[in-house]
Amino acid sequence: MTPHHGLQALLAVSNREVVKFSQQRGRLFSALVRPSLWLIVFATGFQNVFGVSIIPPYETYIEYEVYIVPGLLGMVLLFNGMQSSLAMVYDREMGIMRLLLTAPLPRWYLLLCKLVAGTLLSVLQAYAFLIICALFDVDLPWDGWLYVLPALLLCGLMLGAVGLLLSVYIRQLENFAGTMNFVIFPMFFISSALYPLWKLQEAGAEVVYQLARFNPFTHVVQLIRHALYGQFDATAFVVVLVTLAVCFGFAVLGYDPQRGQVRRVQRPA
Repeated sequence: MTPHHGLQALLAVSNREVVKFSQQRGRLFSALVRPSLWLIVFATGFQNVFGVSIIPPYETYIEYEVYIVPGLLGMVLLFNGMQSSLAMVYDREMGIMRLLLTAPLPRWYLLLCKLVAGTLLSVLQAYAFLIICALFDVDLPWDGWLYVLPALLLCGLMLGAVGLLLSVYIRQLENFAGTMNFVIFPMFFISSALYPLWKLQEAGAEVVYQLARFNPFTHVVQLIRHALYGQFDATAFVVVLVTLAVCFGFAVLGYDPQRGQVRRVQRPA
């Protein structure tokens, strides 16, 4: 594989994803409505009813709606990563994935192209949500929009890799609802997206606290949260990077025709 051929493959796969996204107008709308409702309705109610005060890690009082923005950015990346896996299940059922993976390029690189293309769409949706936050006067530092870009890219790749791995084992589109219930929602709610971990520990929810500590999505949120303020969370960075490498590695093995789902072809009766 030459660099020219690799770039052509990346551009072709990315262009296909962008064209698909542009034809699915409701996809961007739904991707923005979900976190926007949490920001406008849930954050206001939670702040007024429970009087949540967030102090660590910035040593100053932060409005609750500002605190949950990183978690909602993670939500955008998480749901888009899962939607990308849903699209791959559909492509496999239609035979498109088989055609893609038979291209004269390394299998891992073709899957990486799919992963990168999906991540770019995730990041674009995340910035669209940041624009909504600005319209509602959420007090985020403007330079944080630049600082958070590498974090969004890395976290988008990691969550996309999780979706890619799931697509190996989800054989039918009908099974995706179960994935939503048993993967996406636990990852989001058992994390620091909506409340700080020390609040869980303070409330005596030790089991939930420990689960949240080892939840990779917690580290996604922490990496984004610190990046928005020009800070770097080394622990979160390492966890996200390792999770990305592990999930992508197992996904490549799963799409190996001698090991995974791709080898299961229909034989004539």
